[in-house]
Amino acid sequence: MSGRKLLVVSAHAADFVWRAGGAIATVTSRGGQALVVALSYGEQGESGELWAQPGQTVARVKAIRHEESTRAAEILGALFRCLDWGDYPLEADREATAELAGLIREWAPDVILTHPERDPLNPDHPVAYQVTERARQLASGAGVASAFQTVPPAQVLAFEPHQSELCGFFPTTFLDITPVFPLKQQAMEAIASQRYLVSYYTAMAQRRANHARRISGDRTIQYAEAFQRLLPQVVREL
Repeated sequence: MSGRKLLVVSAHAADFVWRAGGAIATVTSRGGQALVVALSYGEQGESGELWAQPGQTVARVKAIRHEESTRAAEILGALFRCLDWGDYPLEADREATAELAGLIREWAPDVILTHPERDPLNPDHPVAYQVTERARQLASGAGVASAFQTVPPAQVLAFEPHQSELCGFFPTTFLDITPVFPLKQQAMEAIASQRYLVSYYTAMAQRRANHARRISGDRTIQYAEAFQRLLPQVVREL
């Protein structure tokens, strides 16, 4: 992944930390660049602990979430940007799609990570997938010559959702994140508004490492993240 450019598109400000923090740190630790684009701050449905504070406001919640996510991205070596489209429900119209497509053209990533297509327990995650996929196609010209600027097609993978079996998520790639897991741990702890998820995603990384060890025979893998390729991979040998 040396010199690679990674784009992570998440529905809410902190989604990238839990689901792809290791992938981000792996890219940046090898000399690549990573940009995290959150479509919302998750101020309505992802910030329950903040709303428990007396006198809380939407503006204050957004400010806290921005600070937390920016700090987490910095720990991972990434840039963070929030488009602030609002959450629960997250909605993406023509203008929003064009905004994201323009950002993809500007960043020209080699790899895009986002949510899987389905999530019956979260209405915002499928919307993030749909707008990312549409924007990606527009940014790359959908494989044909276009009247607008295009960039080379990126590899596209879905990161693992909270409950994989309900989302049609089938892992096709396990990434060994053992060398960078301390950075992911620090990034997760930076999201104080959702600290209850740290133990959950630490355990998930350990479970996926168990699967990766059994598949590869590499006993050194202690932490891993799972991804599902959404487009075929083109190779010159198997």
